[in-house]
Amino acid sequence: MKDLVIRLALATILVTAMGCSKDDLPDPAYSPYLDYGTKTELELPFDEEWWVFWGGRSVGENYHAAYREQRFALDLVQRINGRNYQGNGSRNEDYHCFGKRLNAPGAGKIIAMGNDVHDNVPGQFNREVPEGNHVIIDHENGEFSFMAHFKKGSIIVAVGDTVLKGQELGKTGNSGNSSEPHLHYHLQSTSDKGNGFGLPAQFLNYYANGVFMANGEPSRNQYIGKSR
Repeated sequence: MKDLVIRLALATILVTAMGCSKDDLPDPAYSPYLDYGTKTELELPFDEEWWVFWGGRSVGENYHAAYREQRFALDLVQRINGRNYQGNGSRNEDYHCFGKRLNAPGAGKIIAMGNDVHDNVPGQFNREVPEGNHVIIDHENGEFSFMAHFKKGSIIVAVGDTVLKGQELGKTGNSGNSSEPHLHYHLQSTSDKGNGFGLPAQFLNYYANGVFMANGEPSRNQYIGKSR
């Protein structure tokens, strides 16, 4: 019962961290990019199999969909035997994805990053620096990858670096406006994290719930990975 209470609390915080509840969020009225095809050759930015906590095009499956710049964002964790963590989930180290390698989803240039934000205690979050430790990649084609909530001090690239698809960037953490260790990812039309439009992020050559996807957009409750 204690584990169930913690799990429900963490799921609630992941929704309310943006300041409203899922049921209160309106479906977005407009996006000029609903039929957009991703230009960058994207691959999933992690190894092993992960689970899509929030993802998809409707607010019901993805609360990010109500926000213009995060319209198609993903929140990703690792889930084993139906749980995101082992033990009681009170420590970051309890979470399966904490400290796991995160990679560049596509080639580009690092144009912004932060690496010195403390990781939160699970169930708490930092509204002062919502993105926490993060990386922004300019894919040099009008698309920008935003990756947030890295582990403090784990990012091994610097602003100005050119990165290749699959190159290690850092480790999964729980920094910023985050209630538990996870990766936030979205593709955007500008480098300004508070402006621009979210873009559909279509990944190449991955598996979703055991089915090979040559090109697809992960959605809520899918287990996704680059191999089976």
